[in-house]
Amino acid sequence: MTAAFAVSRSRGENGLVREHPNVIAVQDALDSAGAHTADDAPSQVIVLDAAVHTAAAAAEALCIEVGQIANSLIFDADGEPLLVLTSGAHRVDTAKVAAALGVAKLKRATPEFVREHTGQAIGGVAPLGHPKPVRTLVDTALEQYRDIWAAGGVPQAVFPITYAELVRVTAGTPADVA
Repeated sequence: MTAAFAVSRSRGENGLVREHPNVIAVQDALDSAGAHTADDAPSQVIVLDAAVHTAAAAAEALCIEVGQIANSLIFDADGEPLLVLTSGAHRVDTAKVAAALGVAKLKRATPEFVREHTGQAIGGVAPLGHPKPVRTLVDTALEQYRDIWAAGGVPQAVFPITYAELVRVTAGTPADVA
């Protein structure tokens, strides 16, 4: 398992990543929302030794099932951002999601579009901590897990949370997205 460090504003191992504005914004958003884990502990962003750009890599680093990873995928929905938090165990069915939302065109967003609307880069997009709220769908497949893990604003950062808490803190809509 990869070593991990809780986020703080002090320097030390992984100090530059721990002090990254995106990581701090995500932790501040979690704190402000009172987000917690299945054990009722506060959700804390942790920084891994290495970047985890895929759900499989994150699951391996955390010693969990790939389905417990909440992938943060930004789509361009007729020019508006849509965040889909989907289980790492499957892919988003864009035609199904577009039809459910009444969107004419739903496509993967460009890196520039993602950064413009989230302030974060692809590979580390968190479910929260964005400059302004982003319409969010939360995959109902995540509900089967006691704990799920989401990106913490950069590719090396993740945090634990429950499905219910993820829906609450993102003001997301539960949806079957696969």
